[in-house]
Amino acid sequence: MDRPFTQLNHYRLLGNSGLRVSPLCLGSMTFGTDWGWGADLEESRRILDTYVERGGNFIDTANVYTNGSSETILGELLQGRRDRIVLATKYSLSTDPANPNAGGNHRRSLVRAVEDSLKRLRTDYIDLYWLHAWDYRNSIEEVMRALDDLVRQGKILHIGLSDTPSWIVAEGQAIAKLRGWTPVSAIQVQYSLAERTAEADMLPMAWRHGITPLAWSPLAGGILSGKYTREDLQDTGGEKDGSGRKGVTQAIGQLSDRTLQIADVVKQIAAEIGCSPSQVALNWILQQPSNPIPIIGARKLTHLEDNLGALDIRLSPEQLDRLSQVSAFAMPFPHNFIALDMYQGVVDGENKIEAGFTVYR
Repeated sequence: MDRPFTQLNHYRLLGNSGLRVSPLCLGSMTFGTDWGWGADLEESRRILDTYVERGGNFIDTANVYTNGSSETILGELLQGRRDRIVLATKYSLSTDPANPNAGGNHRRSLVRAVEDSLKRLRTDYIDLYWLHAWDYRNSIEEVMRALDDLVRQGKILHIGLSDTPSWIVAEGQAIAKLRGWTPVSAIQVQYSLAERTAEADMLPMAWRHGITPLAWSPLAGGILSGKYTREDLQDTGGEKDGSGRKGVTQAIGQLSDRTLQIADVVKQIAAEIGCSPSQVALNWILQQPSNPIPIIGARKLTHLEDNLGALDIRLSPEQLDRLSQVSAFAMPFPHNFIALDMYQGVVDGENKIEAGFTVYR
């Protein structure tokens, strides 16, 4: 290619908020060594400096990442350049297993968590504050009201919902609009060539409600980078309990014969165009019609530099089609029924009618 497909400083708008963010978000779950596999302070500094120097401005963390060290490290590294960065963090997951109120979606958990995060991050505001995961124990109305209160106090500026069912996000968005509360600007979903089920409801819902989707685990825990082989399908050392990087990948069901077949095609295309498998997998996400923003994580500077190379390539329509075919999944009801030619014929008759918005088939 004569020029990059896009660049870190070719910013996108976050939902309907008007906030400008980079097309690749730097995830900092790897900042800190508390979990045994992260980056120390100096390597984290090199990763962050390189991302920012190339125009990146969107950084994602959470209060539980590396037991709070991720936020603490970011708080130190962002001194003197905080206003240049769109900083996102999360609450919901427990920070004290012995305290029943140290986690959850409820107001007390939210208020306590945001105060602790502000201290660790050494800032007086958070640009994007995420509910980390839905727990089904209180109403979305309570959550949206509590988040809006924090916006009015100036402690957070924008709202995001991660790992939350589409119908709950849509309900929250509708309530916020009707009551004049701060709307949802972004969602986080597990999305990659290995996990595309968000295409059934989450991504069309986000498009309809003016919400930007962020894709976590865009390399499927390293599977799409070519890190694993079929020998890794065997349970080794009891890692399926979720300990270690491989254990996490196994525990959430990412490592399978199907995902390794997808990785094989990713590697074939990477060899054809002279790039890394990771760059192919990330570029596929960047070219999806829902315009998701991948969250890239790195334990080493070389990992980040490789991932940023995804911006320098553009997969051809034929290559995109091959990847889409090998990663295809069965749509759930009612999408599988609505997509039937028989059903479309009954609805539209002999007429050809274009969809009002992008749908996945």
